[in-house]
Amino acid sequence: MNIHGLKLFYQVAITGSFTKAAELMCISQPAVSSQIKKFEHEIGVPLFKQQGRGVVLTEFGAVLAEKAQNLVSLEKHIESFIEDYRHAKAGTIHLVATYLPANFLIPKWATTFKGANEDVNLIITTTNTKDAFEQLMHYKADIAIYGGGVSERPEEVTWEELFEDELWFVVSADHPYANQVISLADMVKEPFIMREEGSSMREHLFSLCQTYQVKPPKIALQFNGINETIRSVMAGYGANFISSLAVREYVDSGQLARVYVEHVNIKHKIAICTRKDEKHSLLVQKFIETIKSSL
Repeated sequence: MNIHGLKLFYQVAITGSFTKAAELMCISQPAVSSQIKKFEHEIGVPLFKQQGRGVVLTEFGAVLAEKAQNLVSLEKHIESFIEDYRHAKAGTIHLVATYLPANFLIPKWATTFKGANEDVNLIITTTNTKDAFEQLMHYKADIAIYGGGVSERPEEVTWEELFEDELWFVVSADHPYANQVISLADMVKEPFIMREEGSSMREHLFSLCQTYQVKPPKIALQFNGINETIRSVMAGYGANFISSLAVREYVDSGQLARVYVEHVNIKHKIAICTRKDEKHSLLVQKFIETIKSSL
């Protein structure tokens, strides 16, 4: 079916005039008449009938005009969608993040971004370090927000550091080591509550033990989430090695306490990661700019 002919017919139908339709479509009136006749011939059904000096829609023409309105409305919607997308006003961003930024940073960034871009969909997945980079490299995510060490960064990833975060040993407020200075060897004798294998905190802890040649701690409890880990330590069992972002408020309020381990002062990076040598879409650029402006 000739879609252009259908659109011309619709303009004649809603204006009630070949001349007005021609003006709207910026073509001559004879051209409109000619193309309408060709369209009628193509579909094999008359669309107009003579009435006095003018023409009116046939019964079939009136029904077809109603259906054509749906097509014209959809066309306008698609044009608007394309224009919005080109100017980064609509679309979808797939974001993957490790647990720390997902819990303590992204909620604020996402709220700020959505406030200015309500028609953009944000799909956020929280996972461990290994899976986050795999999703990014296999095009399942547009951006990865990572908290961890530089050594864990794959070569295929472009890394833009936002800031550094301190890593703390923490215990319950009434633990014998609370607010004490001890050796790493003594610290790792405690049972530890940690996240699953593949998490950056766990990797940092074991790497630290290897560096100082001490036996790594026993992982007495393992959780997939940060909050469960923190609350178990607060309940009085074991110790944890964790980002200061995650526990600072609990330490300040006295629900947890730091343990100051001699000669250990470790920081990790909070970074925006994207695929190397890939040009960012306007939407991705916009979200990255939102993150940077909030720091």
